[in-house]
Amino acid sequence: MTHDHSDTLISLALAEDIGAGDVTAQFFIPAERQARAFVAVRKEGVISGVELAAKVFRAVDPDLKVEVLVPDASRVSAGALLIRIEGTARSILTAERTALNFLQHLSGIASLTAAYVEIVRGTTAEILDTRKTTPGYRFLEKKAVADGGGTNHRHGLYDRAMVKDNHLVAEGGLAAIQAAIDALKASQPEVAVELEADTLDQVADFLQLRGVGHLLLDNMSLEELRQAVALRGARALPMLEASGGVTLASLRDIAETGVDFISVGALTHSAPALDIGLDFENL
Repeated sequence: MTHDHSDTLISLALAEDIGAGDVTAQFFIPAERQARAFVAVRKEGVISGVELAAKVFRAVDPDLKVEVLVPDASRVSAGALLIRIEGTARSILTAERTALNFLQHLSGIASLTAAYVEIVRGTTAEILDTRKTTPGYRFLEKKAVADGGGTNHRHGLYDRAMVKDNHLVAEGGLAAIQAAIDALKASQPEVAVELEADTLDQVADFLQLRGVGHLLLDNMSLEELRQAVALRGARALPMLEASGGVTLASLRDIAETGVDFISVGALTHSAPALDIGLDFENL
């Protein structure tokens, strides 16, 4: 289950930007002036949110002619044209900033993700996002990660059980954890179970449990990650996820330990916006 709040977000964004009306467009742009404009990329990157940006223009003025020229997940060079808009200049200008805000932010996430994915190419590791997303934007930001070639982790608290050391269920030891896993699987068999391991001893213990799909290896050294992979051996499950302090500089070394996934919160909470602008063309 995912929750796409894009229409609500567009409404909120336009309301906070336009308020009682775009006074600049109203008093400085003739109402009858027609225009053609293009949304263009200023820097190489991967695009995400182009259809969303197009929806912003249509929401401001359904009479605008809006054509998407490049689909999401496209890698583009500087100067590439993404959207063509034709109609009243007032409407185009009123929608411009909100449309670009969405598109720059989401394309920044897709571009950063693509950089991480490229570094691990040739290894067994996939790049995962996290729940460190902008409130209300999770569906859009996770789609941007996917557009950049990354893999989505759980979308929320409802689609995977993530048992960390501060969950009280762990206080009863392995027997209590196994009982909780069994109860969850009996009630909701489709929900995956992931346990956080801070030490190799925990890894060894958790490998004894039934129904565990993933182990999160939290802030482990490269040698500890290699030992965790060795402890799992040839078995398919649980999948192993490295997490904590991952940077572009450390990424390849982590991937080469043999883990299945590397989760990176920075993909969504620290991605710089991609430089994208809007240019008018004389009719």
